[in-house]
Amino acid sequence: MTAVEVWWGRIGQVRDEFAEELDALERQRLEAYVRGEDKARFLLGCTIVRRLLAARLSLPAAKIRLDRSCPECGRPHGKARADGVELSITHSGDLVGVALHPRTAVGLDVERIDPAIDADAIAGVSLAAVEMRELRRYDGVAKARAFTQYWTRKEAIVKATGDGIRTDLRTVIVSPPDQPAQFLSGGLQLIVLDVDANYAAALAVVSAEPPVVRMKDATELLRS
Repeated sequence: MTAVEVWWGRIGQVRDEFAEELDALERQRLEAYVRGEDKARFLLGCTIVRRLLAARLSLPAAKIRLDRSCPECGRPHGKARADGVELSITHSGDLVGVALHPRTAVGLDVERIDPAIDADAIAGVSLAAVEMRELRRYDGVAKARAFTQYWTRKEAIVKATGDGIRTDLRTVIVSPPDQPAQFLSGGLQLIVLDVDANYAAALAVVSAEPPVVRMKDATELLRS
């Protein structure tokens, strides 16, 4: 299959003029954010997607048509979609990632590892019993990292399948953090991505065969 591209940027790369490429609904969403870092993450994700598609379609970034309508309520806060490409956007801390493929559904998730996270509490509503038993093998920062690896694998899967927040993550069972990434129910490929030592990241691809994954730095894309 054609390679899955995964592009990464950091919120320190955001410039005010990026907002000129947004459509009216995106500008409304941008203004609705209160915290500066949330504005930056949203703006950077929009800019990377628009510029990637603009390069492929030979159009100005501002002319790219994105559909963000929610399948549940129709409001424009759903997953970004565009004709002729499958997309997934993720952000955490100062990282923003975009995965895309011409045909195959993809799901991308990144999370900053928080050593102070109450992993046991969150695990109770997100991990299956077998996963919780594995998590008990860890302590301290190692437990925070292991839980975050579990979380990103699960989130990548529900993004790829399109089920999203409607899914009970306890029913999405994945391999333990110290084993190769795998969705135990099958039907898709799960890949751990090495993006930053302080983050966990995973990519899910709805494919019967392992995909080629090309990690790319968005720096030059954002300079253009």
